[in-house]
Amino acid sequence: MAVLALLWGSGFLWIRLALQHGLTPVQITVLRAALGAAVLLLLARSARQRLPRGGGVWRRLAVAAFFCNALPFFLTAYGERSVGSGLAGVLHATTPLWSLLIGLALGTERARDPLRFGGLLLGFAGVLLIFSPWRESGGLSGPGALALLGAAVSYAIAYAYMARALTATGTAPLALSAAQLTAAAGLSTLALPAGGATGSFTSADPLGLAAVAVLGIASTGLTFHLNYRLIATEGPTGAATVGYLLPVVSTALGALVLGEELTFRAIAGMIVVLAGVSLTKHHRQPSRSPVDRPVPIAPTAPTTPTAPTTPTAPRD
Repeated sequence: MAVLALLWGSGFLWIRLALQHGLTPVQITVLRAALGAAVLLLLARSARQRLPRGGGVWRRLAVAAFFCNALPFFLTAYGERSVGSGLAGVLHATTPLWSLLIGLALGTERARDPLRFGGLLLGFAGVLLIFSPWRESGGLSGPGALALLGAAVSYAIAYAYMARALTATGTAPLALSAAQLTAAAGLSTLALPAGGATGSFTSADPLGLAAVAVLGIASTGLTFHLNYRLIATEGPTGAATVGYLLPVVSTALGALVLGEELTFRAIAGMIVVLAGVSLTKHHRQPSRSPVDRPVPIAPTAPTTPTAPTTPTAPRD
C-alpha cells in the first residue's frame, strides 16, 4: 500500500519535471499512455489474458479511453504548467465528489444519508477554499486550475460510463485495461499535430524523457498492477484508503523536490476536501455506481475510482 501511494502520488511530480524539461502536454499524454499500455500488455500476456475482440467492445473502450485516460492525462499536464504538482494532486482528489454529483444527476445515487450529502458540500467547500475567489490577490484562478478540475470531472464521467458499458464484456481486467490504454495512446497520437508538439521526442531534454518514462512505466502501468493486487487481497474499501495518501504524497514531493510553497490555505483546503471525500465514501448507500477509484485520478489519475471489474490505470 505504501509503495502504491508513493508511485501513484509521485505522478504529479514527474509530469511537472517533464514539462520543465521540454515536453509538451500532448507529448506527455502520448508517451504516458503508450508506456503504460506496454506494461499492461506484458502483464496481460504473462497472465495469459487475451485482448477483447469485436468492434462493439473496442468502440466502448475508445469512449472510456478518451474520458478516463487521454483527456484527463492531457488536462493534468496542461494544468501543471501553471499550477504546482502538490495542489494538482489535491484538486484531483475531488473525483469522488464529482462521481457522487453525477450519480445524483443520473439517479444512480440517492442522497438519503445526510452525512454523505454533508460530505459532498464539505468537499466542495474545500475546493472553494483552495480557489479563494474572494481574494483580490493570491487566489487560485486561471485555465490551469480549471483544467485540473476538468480532469477530475472527466474521471468521474468515465467511471459512470465504464460501470454501464465495460463491466460485462467477459474480458479479464488486465487485458481490458491494456486495451483501453492502447486506445488512449492512439487517440492521443491523433492530437499531436494540433497540440503544439513541435520538434521530435528524441530532441527533448533527457531528464524530461526520463521523467515521463517513470510516469508511464511506474506511475501508470505498475500502479495499476499494484492496485489490482491490493483490491484482490484487501478488497475495494481497503484499496480505496490509498486515495487519501495521494494528495499528501504529491504535496510533500512538490515541496521537497521542487521547492513548491506550502500555504496554509492549500493545506487547509486539502484537509477539508479529504474530510468530505471520506464522508461520501464511508457512508454510501447501495447503488449501481462504480466503486470509486482511489484518487489523483490519475492518473493522474489513474487513476486512476474504477469500475469493480475493470480497475484502470491511474490519472495523475
